[in-house]
Amino acid sequence: MAVEAGRAGTVGADGVRAGKYALVERERRFLLAGPPDLAAVTVARTITDRYVHGTRLRLRRVDYADGRVELKLTQKVPAGLPGAVRGLITNTYLSPAEYDVLAALPADVLRKSRLSVPPLGVDVFEGPLRGLVVAEAEFATDEEAEAFPAPAASVAEVTDDPRLAGGRLVTASRTELLGWLAEYGLRPAG
Repeated sequence: MAVEAGRAGTVGADGVRAGKYALVERERRFLLAGPPDLAAVTVARTITDRYVHGTRLRLRRVDYADGRVELKLTQKVPAGLPGAVRGLITNTYLSPAEYDVLAALPADVLRKSRLSVPPLGVDVFEGPLRGLVVAEAEFATDEEAEAFPAPAASVAEVTDDPRLAGGRLVTASRTELLGWLAEYGLRPAG
């Protein structure tokens, strides 16, 4: 699906349209060799994503260190284009009861810690994805995205590597991940 950034009301081939509810998502992602220095972290939270089988839906639970919990349902419609425009995104915030109903749907689960190191969000993955650290920055315009310099700690920009996006990572084996990281010159322990 092609998404025309900046044109509210643009309809994709599948009927999803940018505008009032679905917003254009612009982000760039960078592979890091390891997590950031904790002194630079302004906010830390644990994220559990449930990618609902057979859909473009993601159920997300965010647990903050102060005990707050954020629950939301997200639909991501990919742009299918290289670059910072990832596609369209729609978020709905949920009550605990709504979350529990949706959490009963069959899904693949991905867990990570997100560390805010402005202007980046740094994801440190768990389980079979341990050793994977990806930083991302989000942008309001194409111009902002294009002008953004790669972080000094980045090994490579992976914005256009679909293997390192959540929807693909959730089903990746440890062996697959290690192979992908090796292509970027990284060999995490374990």
